[in-house]
Amino acid sequence: MTTWTEDELTRIGSAEELEIASRRTDGTLRTPRTIWVVRVGGDLYVRSVNGVTSDWYRGTRTSHEGRVDAGGATRDVALVDVGAETAEQVDAAYRAKYRRYAASIIDAITSPTAREATIKLVPAGTTRG
Repeated sequence: MTTWTEDELTRIGSAEELEIASRRTDGTLRTPRTIWVVRVGGDLYVRSVNGVTSDWYRGTRTSHEGRVDAGGATRDVALVDVGAETAEQVDAAYRAKYRRYAASIIDAITSPTAREATIKLVPAGTTRG
């Protein structure tokens, strides 16, 4: 199984924003979206603040694969759904990393709606960057 390198975890996990493009069934990538990313231990997570009905999140349902670009690192990834067991840790990571933003923004990204659309980024393929 492919894993993140420490360099990738640091570069992507500390980036302010991440570009994510999900892969269509024909293998092409959708238009990238800019979102927030957090690191919890050796894992990286993203969320849709608008929940499972947002366009970019629905696009991830097709193949559960995509590409991320952040901090100068680009990586093909599997987009893995996560359950409630990680919600508290991911919430805490969002609160800590983005604490300088208004409370209403942090409340939105840690809301039940956003929690429902949490994705773990699992490295796949080769590293670029």
